[in-house]
Amino acid sequence: MTSPPVLLVIAHGSRDPRHAATVHALVRRVRAVRPDVRVETGFLDFNVPSVQGVLESLETEGVRDVVALPLLLTRAFHAKADIPAVLADAPPRLRIRQAEVLGPSPLLLSALERRLYEAGLTPADKSSTGVVLASAGSSDPEAIAVIAEIAREWRHTGWCAVRPAFASASLPRTEDAVRELRELGCARVAVAPYVLAPGRLPDRIARGAERADVLADVLGPSPEVARVLLERYDEARTPVLAAAVGA
Repeated sequence: MTSPPVLLVIAHGSRDPRHAATVHALVRRVRAVRPDVRVETGFLDFNVPSVQGVLESLETEGVRDVVALPLLLTRAFHAKADIPAVLADAPPRLRIRQAEVLGPSPLLLSALERRLYEAGLTPADKSSTGVVLASAGSSDPEAIAVIAEIAREWRHTGWCAVRPAFASASLPRTEDAVRELRELGCARVAVAPYVLAPGRLPDRIARGAERADVLADVLGPSPEVARVLLERYDEARTPVLAAAVGA
């Protein structure tokens, strides 16, 4: 029986040790859900192992099929340029397909709400609570448009209001969105970081949330994120296996 393709989770990496620890916790959850799939982790920068190093090790072991999954929430520069460039330098005997980024997904909205409830809100609070959907930010207009659309969709699930905010590259900042929701008349304001792991930009979001009533945790190794990750893997693996059969 043919083994399923190796799932290579590609994380950005950070000098902040909380980042890698959160990535590894998420990967452990994925492995627990799908023990039949080999899951490896590679980092673009700051942490080891590097993506290139993992790919070379897999090729040395005789692995042929890999699904490379960007641990990203939007299709911005890393997904469009950095990761394809790294994969282009992979050992030629590897058959690699790059999976789609994690977002948008209804499961990620569920994870955001889970974090808000863990931070103290209840479903009964939704109609009187304004939410800041705080993302890392990007100079890519496609990524910014996706965040704005997620905020619009989330508003229709019962929240008083939802406003997007960005920790870098784009406006408004978290503190500006908090102030806007106050002025709008929301009884309470909550900040939901739309980021996967702790680090410099999530810390900036937290500072911008000082005047909010509730600050949720990052998405981290939540079960919903693990499910989305495996959905993206399954969507990408069929073409990989088809190519393997035809090779």
